[in-house]
Amino acid sequence: MAQTFIEILRRALDEEMARDAAVYLLGEDVAEGGAFGVTKGLAAKHGATRVKNTPISEAAITGMATGAALCGLKPILEIMFIDFATLALDCLVNQAAKYRYMSGGQLAVPMVVRTQSGAAGGAAAQHSQSLESWFIHVPGLVVVAPSSPMEAYGLLKSAIRLGDPVLFIEHKRLYAMKEDFVDSAELPTIGKARVAREGSDVTIIAYSAMVRTALEAAETLAGRGISAEVIDLRTLLPLDMATISASVSKTHRAIVAHEAVMSGGVGAEIAARIADELFDELDAPVKRVGCPFVPIPFAPELEKALLPNALSIVQAAQELVR
Repeated sequence: MAQTFIEILRRALDEEMARDAAVYLLGEDVAEGGAFGVTKGLAAKHGATRVKNTPISEAAITGMATGAALCGLKPILEIMFIDFATLALDCLVNQAAKYRYMSGGQLAVPMVVRTQSGAAGGAAAQHSQSLESWFIHVPGLVVVAPSSPMEAYGLLKSAIRLGDPVLFIEHKRLYAMKEDFVDSAELPTIGKARVAREGSDVTIIAYSAMVRTALEAAETLAGRGISAEVIDLRTLLPLDMATISASVSKTHRAIVAHEAVMSGGVGAEIAARIADELFDELDAPVKRVGCPFVPIPFAPELEKALLPNALSIVQAAQELVR
């Protein structure tokens, strides 16, 4: 039976709480389900001591979770929007990300920060940003961005079991996406990308909601005689350059697509590394597809016009192949 992204996330949380008594949830209204209903029903099932509502203070939530992780628990906290992760930056960047290194491996912070990202239709500039590139600049953090319900299920479980601080980014537009649940004993490896579609003419590298857009573009390109390979990064930090390298060495052309603004984005980092490490394999410059350098507008029509889409990727691929 098909389940939504939200339902499958809830299932992963439920199973990990049943598996490990050290796992607990905290955040604003998580006992009632949180802003998007992901944690609904978990307080009734696992008890109020393991699903805790917190004050509306991202800094306090993250600080409490970091301390709990250092004391042996495995907290999963929810920051309602990645826009407000800015309020937790000190603890995430200067504390959680540094303890393992600064203690010579004696201390660890097995913590997962669930947060929501991206534009979803009229949420305006303060609730629609894609700020993942801020966090891939921080050694000690792990950044995960799933592209589908089943990907989210496996990656969330892997993140909880990892033993290091993980920023787990859920795109709001994916919450209604449905997929059949398939039980599997094998969980995806953090730091390992996947080939979502094989191709031979151009590599499209994407993550989160943009993977669906890339797959749509690849289908259109196939009808125009261009074979596109789609790489789902899964994890932005650490970055799986081995999978990217294998694909680009085969197709000799690369596009990096994301919803975030292009300036200083994930695409810039990947394009630079491809140019540096794979220059002799390239038949054309690396192209980036992303959002222009402006805030996300409130009007849904303007938001839609601003965001990159499948046509943006198709046009970039056609230019590279020509």
